Amino acid sequence: MITTKIQIKPHLVEYAYGKFNDHSREPIQFPDNLDVYHTIWDLLERRPVNCRVDIGNLEIALPDRRTGKNPESFNYLGQRSHDIIGRKIEVKMFAELHDELDEQKHLFGIDYIDTVHSFMLRYDIISISEDALLKNYYRWRDLVRKRKLRRSYNMKSR
Repeated sequence: MITTKIQIKPHLVEYAYGKFNDHSREPIQFPDNLDVYHTIWDLLERRPVNCRVDIGNLEIALPDRRTGKNPESFNYLGQRSHDIIGRKIEVKMFAELHDELDEQKHLFGIDYIDTVHSFMLRYDIISISEDALLKNYYRWRDLVRKRKLRRSYNMKSR
């Protein structure tokens, strides 16, 4: 198994280790049915001659397929690749969180803050606040479910 390290946001690292590696700090092997796996496969390239050793906060096992790129020679992910992989993991995390928030609120009547708290506990996420995740949900919900007419805020004078 050939591994490499990439640098992404700390809360995404915590989510990835919690979701795909059962909280173990071993290199993550993404399942081959995920978009992240195929993205990594597409982004792999030959390591440049003057390239430094990989540094980063997320260690991933490189995809090893029967045909195509050999991970022994195609084992480099550049900064642009780090950003793309980070965005893929971020989209997956927020999609899961938003789905869970909707489900818990509308099916079981559980408050948003309690759902966010249990989500953070499940994946050992400590580097981002509950409020930041809630605000992300509220922004997303506003974009997706636009209201036709907002009520006006009329201040009553005394």
